Amino acid sequence: MNQYDVMTREEMINSWSDDALKSTASTGMGIQEGEKKMESIKTAAQNYKQQVTKNISELPEVNIETMQLEDREAMDNENKPFSYKVVVVNGEEYRVPGSVIGSIKGILDKKPTLKRISVSKTGSGMQTRYMVIPLD
Repeated sequence: MNQYDVMTREEMINSWSDDALKSTASTGMGIQEGEKKMESIKTAAQNYKQQVTKNISELPEVNIETMQLEDREAMDNENKPFSYKVVVVNGEEYRVPGSVIGSIKGILDKKPTLKRISVSKTGSGMQTRYMVIPLD
């Protein structure tokens, strides 16, 4: 048989804190206190970190032999799914546009020993342009 601490409504309210609310379940004779703690909206908001995918042009250089591409999916402004590629550096994602991959392919056709590049970005939105610069 389980044993529970039964609290009055006032005791329960007084035991709540800004940092964590205690999960409770109602019984016919009062409220029993559970073990699970949930964070408050305030704490969740303070700890919130918006997921932002950076751009490969934000990296000073890219080793094209060792960095691995990963596929990601997201929703556009019209709630339609789309996929994109990223490299992960120190736990942060950097988007790699298809035009950058195409430019690297073109450079590799002329210089198959290429190992490192830098990417320069100009413009924004539909006017964004990328320039891939071979470094060695």
